[in-house]
Amino acid sequence: MITGIVVALPEELVTLTSKRIGKGHCVLIGDKILVACAGMGPANAAAAAELLVAKGATQMISWGCAAALEPSVKPGDLALAECLLAADNEEITVSADWLDHARSVLAGAFADSRGQAVLHVGLLTESTHVVASSETKPLLHSLTGALALDMESCSAAKVAQKHGLPFLAIRAIADPADMGLPQAVLYATNTDGEVAIGKLLGYLTRHPAQLPGLIKLGIYFNRAKRTLKQAAGRLDSIAEFNCPPASRQAS
Repeated sequence: MITGIVVALPEELVTLTSKRIGKGHCVLIGDKILVACAGMGPANAAAAAELLVAKGATQMISWGCAAALEPSVKPGDLALAECLLAADNEEITVSADWLDHARSVLAGAFADSRGQAVLHVGLLTESTHVVASSETKPLLHSLTGALALDMESCSAAKVAQKHGLPFLAIRAIADPADMGLPQAVLYATNTDGEVAIGKLLGYLTRHPAQLPGLIKLGIYFNRAKRTLKQAAGRLDSIAEFNCPPASRQAS
């Protein structure tokens, strides 16, 4: 089995490998693990997933950060998708056997206790754009009941489904349900999700009141990265599971 992993951003990529991977490219980080750097958004994720399939991936993982929709889900928690809901309301299933295996592998690392990251399993939904407003998240939660959202998992899952490959989404929570994104981040982020530091500093010079929110977001994002690194320590055990044919998604 060759596990292909779709990762949107370089900041998420470093939780898996020290290798530098350009957008639209993939590299081996182990004998049986391929990682593709997609860039932000559904179209980039779909292209990266197709690249992984072309390079021989036989099962696929969407890896990175997500925004919480459920108020009890906190920054640094880990979310495994039990099901995915695309922006067009299509429901996409994951491999139930592989999910059960991943949950058992990760259960020892993430426990529901004070001061530790918590492992959640539930619905993950898609956004086709950055959700910046804290007012939008409660609305999305009431409409979908989802734990969290991201921009890449559903597109990667659709590619896996098309090719009949088992799929997992493993996402660490960055921003909580009651937090909007600082305008400074939106101003300085390009369409691939990369932040231009010069633009960010320039915006902060003109709008210094944005700094506290930016610092808080940075703290939360670092928590999410620590969680992903912790999960990455068990990635080999997750990836080595061979899904039986009946568990593979129908193409």
